[in-house]
Amino acid sequence: MSFKKAGILFICLAGSLLAQPVTAIAGADSGFYIGVGTGDATLDEGGVDGSDTGYKVFAGYNIGFIPLVDFAVEASYVDFGSSVTGSVDVSGINAFGLVGASFGPFGVFAKAGMINWDIDTSSGSESAIDAAYGVGARFAIGSFAVRAEYEVYDLNTDLEMISISGVFTF
Repeated sequence: MSFKKAGILFICLAGSLLAQPVTAIAGADSGFYIGVGTGDATLDEGGVDGSDTGYKVFAGYNIGFIPLVDFAVEASYVDFGSSVTGSVDVSGINAFGLVGASFGPFGVFAKAGMINWDIDTSSGSESAIDAAYGVGARFAIGSFAVRAEYEVYDLNTDLEMISISGVFTF
């Protein structure tokens, strides 16, 4: 077999191997996704601790073009509930960048971004834009995934949320 024919055969085999299994290896669908989640939000406001059930609604775009690695951008609305016996209400709009590793249907990820938050208390209200970050894990079955997350919001107070979400990728 000549060098030219061997080169053409190698390119054809490499192309056929790389064309199909990228999404199978990556384990996550590329494309738009939406999700909803709920969990426990904990707020430390001026030495007074409180927690309540919070929820979030989010949408994003997953870019799974590299085997075993996922990248995504995500926006969400989060309501942390009414902590400290109902005297502190916190909500916000987030923008995150996510990077993760996929192992078939399982995956782990880290996220970092910003939150535009509002806090309403009995003594007034406050709002600002601050940093937010988190880590999580997911289990996907087809286009549906369940993910668990731990998020930290770097406000003037200590605000954390542990949540579980359902995600559907289009």
